[in-house]
Amino acid sequence: MIASSLLLALLFPVISWGTPMRRSMQVQESRTSPPSGYTVTGSATPDAVLTLRLALTQSDYTGLVDALYDVSTPSSASYGAYLSKEDVEAYMAPTAASTSAVNAWLAENGLQATTLSSAGNWLSVQMPVSKADELLDAEFSVFTHSTTGKQAVRTLAYSIPTDLVGHLDLVHPTVSFPNPYSHMPITDFTSSGLTSDVSTGPCNIDLVTPACLQWLYGIPTTPEVSDGNALAVTGYIEQWPQEADLMTFLEEHRPDIKPTTTWTLVTLDGGSDPQSPNDAGIEANLDTQYTIGLATGVPVTFISVGNTDNGTDDEFAETLIDTALYMLPSPPQVMTTSYGDDEEYISENLAYALCAAYAGLGARGVSVLFASGDGGVSGLHYPEETCTTFIPTFPSGCPYALTSATNSLTSVGGTYLIPETAVNFSSGGFSTFFDRPTYQDTAVEEYLTYLGATNAGLYNPNGRAFPDVAAYAVDFDILYAGEEGGVSGTSCASPTFASVMSLLNGELLAAGRPALGFLNPWLYSSGASALNDITVGNNYACSNYTTGFTATAGWDAVTGLGTPNYPRLKAALGL
Repeated sequence: MIASSLLLALLFPVISWGTPMRRSMQVQESRTSPPSGYTVTGSATPDAVLTLRLALTQSDYTGLVDALYDVSTPSSASYGAYLSKEDVEAYMAPTAASTSAVNAWLAENGLQATTLSSAGNWLSVQMPVSKADELLDAEFSVFTHSTTGKQAVRTLAYSIPTDLVGHLDLVHPTVSFPNPYSHMPITDFTSSGLTSDVSTGPCNIDLVTPACLQWLYGIPTTPEVSDGNALAVTGYIEQWPQEADLMTFLEEHRPDIKPTTTWTLVTLDGGSDPQSPNDAGIEANLDTQYTIGLATGVPVTFISVGNTDNGTDDEFAETLIDTALYMLPSPPQVMTTSYGDDEEYISENLAYALCAAYAGLGARGVSVLFASGDGGVSGLHYPEETCTTFIPTFPSGCPYALTSATNSLTSVGGTYLIPETAVNFSSGGFSTFFDRPTYQDTAVEEYLTYLGATNAGLYNPNGRAFPDVAAYAVDFDILYAGEEGGVSGTSCASPTFASVMSLLNGELLAAGRPALGFLNPWLYSSGASALNDITVGNNYACSNYTTGFTATAGWDAVTGLGTPNYPRLKAALGL
């Protein structure tokens, strides 16, 4: 494996804390209470050092949004004319005035920041809790999650000088909380419900294999031969793929692929990929085995982020901010992520800031796919606590700008059985943060009409709707530490759909055409008719196994527009 580090800079210790100059202050972010399950269990240690990220206001949010839609909308004359890293950087960079104002404020207080992003819009600074309390008019405390015991030092509010409003968007981590649950695929080792009917072809088995998915979705087995095509898989929370497991997987399921085929490793912020069987990761093995096993011939990169078991918004920041992934000379055309958060853990300002980075990826021509989650309408996971309203997941509702009803990625839900049915753990619903993008209006309004008064008051009908698409998500046969077994979850669906998009990109590139880039404007127009519409099934509701949203003809909040059909998608692209 080829390892390379994209981390731009490590954080430098502060030499002198100084005496702060008092300015008029204004609350920048606040929340009335911590997320469900978290309670204050003590004061933060005054001399404990915090590493804070500062997001500076970007110079041209609106211009980036307009440029992205210009290159992502099939009817646009600029469709496929993706931006260079210099173009994206120009949109995302703060003004000189913003940079100067924020750095002057820090210097007045004896602090020196490190620039994290190549665009200069993210800074990092270290200070003790006592200094952060004073500088930000905050009260950092220790919050503990009652079920998992996870702890975090956070505050429920903080302020910034009034003269920095419009220059400084947010300070993190402050009012955003780590998700107390790790998002891992469901290990079940049970039958998927596949029938023994001869019409199911190679799916006449207990566990799903690449051959089953190739038959189900018409995925070709011939290697794609275009130059420059690539697919990236992100890995968090100490999830590492194993080469020995991949070799066994390929020997069993793809004997036509060289068993020595592997991934290119990229490490971020202390990421690694140890190869001891004890280090094997179920999620990482699933994602690499099925992208390499389905996207035949497409080079796969595994991005290992951090050396920690905390699957939080910090790691999304590390992937997008610290590394400036969107600034690579040649970023991968497809990136799939099988992790996420619930919106309730993320502050709205942080959500917008992170999604701006996804906008940069989309403008560069990257298709960004995320698993929708495995909690039905209860969010990322099935909840231990009782939820009273439906919980959307992040970043499934990712927008680009506060005033723009847009989103920057494609959310993937799950199905099972043949014929396919919506699987009940498939997360879906409507964002509470972000408005519905206009390209969803027709499809989603039809679904809202179908719902009528069902679940009224439990979700935001005007919010960005998710998932966008779906794929099979139950009992994927994987190798894990030398053992074979089945795993389930929308983390099975996202790499499957990503593999289909990668193969289509290969055909486009071979024909001298640009890759698909941000998928949704195409999917909600001509691409929708090329998907398999899933009309049966439902996801489960808050804290019980009753019905949340139901599948129906057209878009629905369980399976989106449907599952892939490679021949029809290829035809829809004129290939």
